[in-house]
Amino acid sequence: MNGADPARLMRFVLEMRQAGVTDARALAALERTPRTLYAPAHLEGLAMDDMALPLAHAQTMTKPSLVGRMIAALGAGEEETVLEIGTGSGFQSAALTTVAHKVVTLDRIAPLVSDARARFGAARLMRVFAHCADGFDGWEQDAPYDRIIINAGVFELPRVVLAQLKPGGVLVAPLGPVEQQRLARYRDGEVEDFGPVRFQPLERGVEQVMQEP
Repeated sequence: MNGADPARLMRFVLEMRQAGVTDARALAALERTPRTLYAPAHLEGLAMDDMALPLAHAQTMTKPSLVGRMIAALGAGEEETVLEIGTGSGFQSAALTTVAHKVVTLDRIAPLVSDARARFGAARLMRVFAHCADGFDGWEQDAPYDRIIINAGVFELPRVVLAQLKPGGVLVAPLGPVEQQRLARYRDGEVEDFGPVRFQPLERGVEQVMQEP
């Protein structure tokens, strides 16, 4: 993490390992992405702790160890394009750019997209593209995708989104009701279970919410 205290950064990486993030590329993605740049300003001091943080508009910044688990499950390659549904703060989008060629990220709340774009610009991330859109519709303009990741709970994998996945591609999503959600990896009709998670449900529609004063 750029500008981070080396000792704290080392402790952060150790905490990620202890939390179950053992994939080398996922660990490197977390280490190279300054979470402090994506956390709310008043919570910057907690950015390097393994905890979820509240965002505006009743959204949540996923804790980094879970981001690491999802990136590991996704297994994106350096020449691949990823569709991310649920931009949030933009932290996971930024981390994904360290392992993939291109990231297309969607959020239904316009101000979150605007804020994320500003952060991507400040970090000079030229291979991530943020759009305000309904996640259930995916993003047809750049389809098909090598990898798709959904940062919200779904009862079943959205058919429209699955149709935008390349043959042999991978989709990772929290699957099932909130109380029984599992991190699932879909490939070629098969679903693998990567353990329990708890995400807010994916919602339909787009909200052009006014920026908070």
